Amino acid sequence: MKEEDRIEIVMRAKAELRKRLRGLRNTYPAAALAKRSERIVETLDELDAIANAKTVSLFWPIEARHEVDLRDLDARLRARGVAIAYPSLEETGEMTFRVSTVEGLTEDPLGFRGAPQSAPEPENIDAIVIPAIALDAEGRRLGYGAGFYDRALPRFAPAKKIGVAYDFQLLAEVPVSPNDVTMDIVVTDARVITVA
Repeated sequence: MKEEDRIEIVMRAKAELRKRLRGLRNTYPAAALAKRSERIVETLDELDAIANAKTVSLFWPIEARHEVDLRDLDARLRARGVAIAYPSLEETGEMTFRVSTVEGLTEDPLGFRGAPQSAPEPENIDAIVIPAIALDAEGRRLGYGAGFYDRALPRFAPAKKIGVAYDFQLLAEVPVSPNDVTMDIVVTDARVITVA
């Protein structure tokens, strides 16, 4: 099989998985997902990669997409003096991470709240918590398909890459493309899987 054909099959499989898993996530009541998010926050707060960090990157949940809600983790980390960075889309269309207050976050045209371009970039980031539509035990992640995290993460090594999702989004295997970045740690509301 030609490489182009293999990539096309993977892209179709990813698109179908995104559609199915977003639909599944939308069937859960908000209160049930909030409980699951609380368990994920508890777990993340106790992870060495987060507990020992000076700077952590989080994401603000897109509530309409029923994403994992990390707002309580933001508050806990700030109370301990941890600097919190959020994704920020540059004028070039690429994503970076910038330190911002919650009040300073702005609505991005793509529908997420992120750090403004005027916010400072951290010298380094110890851990980056990343949303996922699906994850597997090998740290493979399925995102929304735009590739922002996959292009940004290599620039922030050696930050620990922590993929988070509800446990029903953990699959036996996630299809991957050549440029997909693997997570170091997978966290759901039911388990922690250390990959690297």
